[in-house]
Amino acid sequence: MSFITLKDVVYSYEDIETEPNAPRAVDGVSMSVEKGEFVAVIGHNGCGKSTIAKHLNAMLLPDSGKVYVDFDDTSDEDKTFDIRKKVGLVLQNPDNQLVASIVEEDVAFGPENLGVEPEEIRKRVDSALKAVGMYEYREHAPFKLSGGQKQRVAIAGILAIRPECIVLDEPTAMLDPNGRSEVMSTLLKLNRERDMTVVLITHYMDEAVLADRVIVMDGGKILTEGTPGEVFSQVELLKKHRLDVPQSAELMYRLKGAGVEVGSIPLNAADCINALEEVLR
Repeated sequence: MSFITLKDVVYSYEDIETEPNAPRAVDGVSMSVEKGEFVAVIGHNGCGKSTIAKHLNAMLLPDSGKVYVDFDDTSDEDKTFDIRKKVGLVLQNPDNQLVASIVEEDVAFGPENLGVEPEEIRKRVDSALKAVGMYEYREHAPFKLSGGQKQRVAIAGILAIRPECIVLDEPTAMLDPNGRSEVMSTLLKLNRERDMTVVLITHYMDEAVLADRVIVMDGGKILTEGTPGEVFSQVELLKKHRLDVPQSAELMYRLKGAGVEVGSIPLNAADCINALEEVLR
């Protein structure tokens, strides 16, 4: 079994026992996440991706179906504490997760509540802040930080708990381009250098192309999944479901529609330039 496994998960924000026809936010989803993998989950608003995120650390429990984290069933209340130590969740608005008036105190909040010894907390706080590039701001007030810096502090707070996986629910949605770049660089570093499992919920296609695997949701179901190249080469399918593709893929798709012979669909600007040079030769 994978590190995280969902089997036929169904969830509604209404009581489906009394309202059997209530809309399903998640409708029969089965998926898995391997240890050390970077998975992006994309889809338009209301497709169920945020609901999936909240299932991965037992914030929500399925109405039917099962979610397993490292073989632990999230519906087993005796396992909830262990599951939340293994899977940390970062929400969209960092202000909702910052609880202290000093950065290092905020990062220490999680391990303090786990009963970690003070000496060990000091080590974890310093290590987490260094991992996200915020160590020099450890004595600053969080409210004086930029959006990207706040989000990195929120991530540090999760890292101090020492989870094996970090799930992020649209962490860059409220950030400017610089803030988005800061957060994505941090996530890639954690995944590549620390082998941390990352599940990123996003609606930015340029973020999704950085993942190992992309899962596309629509109407509470999984529409398609695969490597970024496999997913974003299905331009017509994605457009049919009102989903965007990376700008480079969009450009080559339009050129192809205009009768220009193009090769594989590029996912970033550099690959797009190379592809255009091939076309012009």
